[in-house]
Amino acid sequence: MTKFPMTVSGEASLREELDRLKRVERPRVTQAIAEARAHGDLKENAEYHAAREQQSFMEGRIMEIEGKLAGAQVIDVTAIPRTGKVIFGTTIDLLNLETDETVTYRIVGEDEADVKRNLISIGSPIARALIGKEEGDVVVVKAPGGDIEYEIDRVQHI
Repeated sequence: MTKFPMTVSGEASLREELDRLKRVERPRVTQAIAEARAHGDLKENAEYHAAREQQSFMEGRIMEIEGKLAGAQVIDVTAIPRTGKVIFGTTIDLLNLETDETVTYRIVGEDEADVKRNLISIGSPIARALIGKEEGDVVVVKAPGGDIEYEIDRVQHI
């Protein structure tokens, strides 16, 4: 089985979602199906079909989360000694050498990525360019709009 990296917070988030789906959503959908069945003819009962469809999506998501958790390699970056090197889970302050703007990214697993919150996937072009580099290094990121040069200002294990 292939293991894939995940942060501690990413694992906790998936576990919370799984718990909510099993403890809250599953019983709610089961109740909705029971109520729809009580209305009679199932062939033309839109409520019943909608509830069954919702149940199908929910059960699929439960299986997906369980599979992800089973294959996850949880990495606690706070337990790894600080070397100034960019690794999975680190938070990196980058200085754009063209605009002198600073941006901060955290490298996370595929399922945790959220660009709006500056969480970038380990498989993203920026993360691939940064992995293995150290504070003070200049990195060229190949972006759709052209190459961007960044200087790694700070690497944090938070």
